[in-house]
Amino acid sequence: MEHLTSTQHEILTALKFRHATKEFDIHKKITDSDFQFILETGRLSPSSYGFEPWRFVVVQNQEIREKLRPYASGAQKQLTTASHFMLILSRLPKDMVADSDYIKYMMENVQELPPEIVRAKGTTYDKFLRTGFRLQDNERVMFEWSCRQTYLALGNMMTSAALIGIDSCPMEGFERDNLEKVLIDEGIMDPEHFGISCMVAFGYRLHEPAKKTRQSPEQVIQWVR
Repeated sequence: MEHLTSTQHEILTALKFRHATKEFDIHKKITDSDFQFILETGRLSPSSYGFEPWRFVVVQNQEIREKLRPYASGAQKQLTTASHFMLILSRLPKDMVADSDYIKYMMENVQELPPEIVRAKGTTYDKFLRTGFRLQDNERVMFEWSCRQTYLALGNMMTSAALIGIDSCPMEGFERDNLEKVLIDEGIMDPEHFGISCMVAFGYRLHEPAKKTRQSPEQVIQWVR
């Protein structure tokens, strides 16, 4: 690509630097300020209707990490070596329906919308759930839709980490029911409101990765003019 600005070049360099790090250097830890920056980019991420159906659980307790390992086949090395290990939770369908206490709280207290806008947005959102995407017909589909929102935050956090030279690895290799039971038993997750969406580890790579491979622009980009 030609004629890139310095910012564009920096972003592309970060994306080329980023890879799914399987094993981290246990002697290198992310500073508090750097990790707070990463978390803030997650918090500021977009979500459908701005309803933020996520919670970011940072598990630094090594005993808890060990309890998660038997049910996280895709995170065996990451759990033991990552500087910071995060479980991203997603709101359950009961919290995401239009008339839930959570949605009302978001519109009234977080978004600070006037009553007439709350009613109008609530009506539009309800129609979206029932007839637009037809999400409300299936609880599993509804939960997966909320999980999709969390992936926006996940992507932003990984890219932001890469921009400051920090490695990451997103993971879906886990047994959801068993992992959630550990979190419930430890008092970490409220099963009335949340379920696990995905996991992500952060730290500094122990080994240099293989060459990054991607399809060509012509294979993945289609223009309709």
